[in-house]
Amino acid sequence: MSSTIINTVKEIAQPVVEQEDMFLVDVEVKNAKIQEIWVLVDTENEGVDLDACARVSKQVSYILDEKDLLNKAYRLNVSSPGLSRPLSDRRQYPKNQGRTAKVKYHINGEYITVEGELKTVTDSQIEIKPEDDNLVVIPFENVVETKIVPKI
Repeated sequence: MSSTIINTVKEIAQPVVEQEDMFLVDVEVKNAKIQEIWVLVDTENEGVDLDACARVSKQVSYILDEKDLLNKAYRLNVSSPGLSRPLSDRRQYPKNQGRTAKVKYHINGEYITVEGELKTVTDSQIEIKPEDDNLVVIPFENVVETKIVPKI
């Protein structure tokens, strides 16, 4: 059931999010007393604007209510993914260049984790420079997970 809701919300939210010069990162459904639907959005160059999130929330909520797709009360949340979530879309990488990233990737059946500065992002790969200064080139198809490491 929740995968049907997720897919439906993605279909509804995608064009609305794109109108705000953002892209859809993910949709999550959390079943609590009141069902929570999280629409996670990001931008390619700057931070996510709170007013844009409010407009997306209002439009998506209106469409969901109009189509009567959810047969119970729900809470719709539109937000950026935040630093604690892994990068899940290639469009998230360029704006994080220069930041410290922890990348888990696979090569020849082995999993490797490297942490360092995200130096370069191309259409096909990323380059990470760990503290030992040996540049690590990782093709996107080998990336398992990338997290930005906050600096305090």
